[in-house]
Amino acid sequence: MSDFARLEAETNSAEASSQQEYTTFIEDSKSNKAEMKKETEQKTFKKQDETQALTLKEGDLDGTQKELDAALDYYDKLKPTCVDAGVSYEDRVARRKDEIESLRQALKIMQGEDIA
Repeated sequence: MSDFARLEAETNSAEASSQQEYTTFIEDSKSNKAEMKKETEQKTFKKQDETQALTLKEGDLDGTQKELDAALDYYDKLKPTCVDAGVSYEDRVARRKDEIESLRQALKIMQGEDIA
C-alpha cells in the first residue's frame, strides 16, 4: 500500500510539474508569437514605405535623366558655334572690328547724324 501511495504522490507531483512547465511554455509561446506578429507587421509597413519611396526616387531619377539628356543634346548643338571652328585669332579680331564699326554706323544713323 505504501508503494502505491508513494507512486501516486510521485505521479501527482510529476503531473503538477509537467502542467506547470506546459503552462509556462504556452504563455511564452503566445507572447513570442504576438511579438513576432507585431514585428512582422512593422517590417511589412516599413517595406511598403521603402518601396513607395524607391518608386518616387526612380521617377525623379528618370525625369532628371531626361532633363540631363536634353541639356546634353542642346549643348552638342551649341558647341560647334561656340568652339573655335578653325578661324585664326587675327580673323576673329578683324571680324570683331568690322562688327563694332558697323554698330557705330548704325548708332549714328539712329541718332540722326550724317554718315561721314
